[in-house]
Amino acid sequence: MEKAREFLQLTHEELEAQSKLTLPDPKFCFYEHFSVRGLRVDRVEPGLIVCTFKVPPRLTDRTGKLATGAIVNLIDEVGGAVAHTEGLANNVSVDMSISCLSTANVDDELEITSRLLGRKGGYSGTVVLLRNKATGELVAEGRHSLFGRQASKM
Repeated sequence: MEKAREFLQLTHEELEAQSKLTLPDPKFCFYEHFSVRGLRVDRVEPGLIVCTFKVPPRLTDRTGKLATGAIVNLIDEVGGAVAHTEGLANNVSVDMSISCLSTANVDDELEITSRLLGRKGGYSGTVVLLRNKATGELVAEGRHSLFGRQASKM
């Protein structure tokens, strides 16, 4: 145990660097801000969200294409948004199935369409399509299952 404690001990330089870090407001989620910054909501209807997203360099892989992890994250975020019920905690992703059919480059504009397929109790199902806005080519399709608390009937 003592060896582990010594190993995890920060050096003087590490402590100094740590003291210079500025942390965001606790209400602010860095991860979501980093991944969906620039997402523009174009249309919202019951069971439907349509967004536009310009691919930023920060979400690309070494070849300059939209990273697979970024695609997964966009499907998770926009799919979760369409299944969200106001006044309840966010749903938790239970299962995702994603087909990557094409690629997107830096500065490509994507249209992201999320539809609520259905809801049974606390379970929701969504489908999310990422399409290149200029060419109409389907970049990815995701099916997303979520679970969350349901509204009280009392």
